[in-house]
Amino acid sequence: MNNPLADKRIVVTRPADQANAFCAQLAAAGARPIRFPTIRLEPMPDNTVLQRELIRLREYDRVVFTSVNGVRYAWAQLHSPWPQPVRTVAIGPATASALRSRNAAPEFVPGEFTAEQIGRGLDQVAGQKILLLRAQKARPILAEILRARQAHVTEVAVYRTLLNTPDEAALAALVKGFDALTFTSASTVKGFAAIGRRPAALVVTACIGPVTAEAARECGFSVDVIAREYTIGGLIRSLADHYGRAR
Repeated sequence: MNNPLADKRIVVTRPADQANAFCAQLAAAGARPIRFPTIRLEPMPDNTVLQRELIRLREYDRVVFTSVNGVRYAWAQLHSPWPQPVRTVAIGPATASALRSRNAAPEFVPGEFTAEQIGRGLDQVAGQKILLLRAQKARPILAEILRARQAHVTEVAVYRTLLNTPDEAALAALVKGFDALTFTSASTVKGFAAIGRRPAALVVTACIGPVTAEAARECGFSVDVIAREYTIGGLIRSLADHYGRAR
């Protein structure tokens, strides 16, 4: 058998409305995905600040998006075409693709898909007005780096992350046992930890990147796999490599 993921029961903790692509790629690799959404995303209850800043977009030099969700929820409040003189920045390829599909192609996507690399990789930010559209409880590091480089940063939360209790079918699937537990954000880690279910000792814990891995360790998980490329595809490939080496 040449497929290291064949018949592996792999838990997907992403929000239910964002799990389809991940589960489809796992199934294509021969795995058996278990949908177990530990968080859900919602727009902010009050979008007054977001709407005000979107009206003022032309006053900004750059607008930074740190997730596909930030793009999605921002565009839900944007009632006119994106002003082309306003440059956009995307944290990674999925966010970049979401922007391109909306005619707002990013000028910069860091080679390593983290907030730190955005902050350090942007050139000539001193004196610039930068709008940072983010999750409600996002890490402060990006704004801190940009401000340290003398940029004028306005932060606006465009959506919030809430804990989610999976339904009975998902809980029953988990009880049957699983081979790997995947986390695609620090929030999914915290959501799983809040449910209070601990994986068996032999279960592989796989994280999409170092920030998520750090959150997993802080919650008491032993991290076995960190994706080399911080994408869903990269996570699946790294998980397959792990099982391939373990044979």
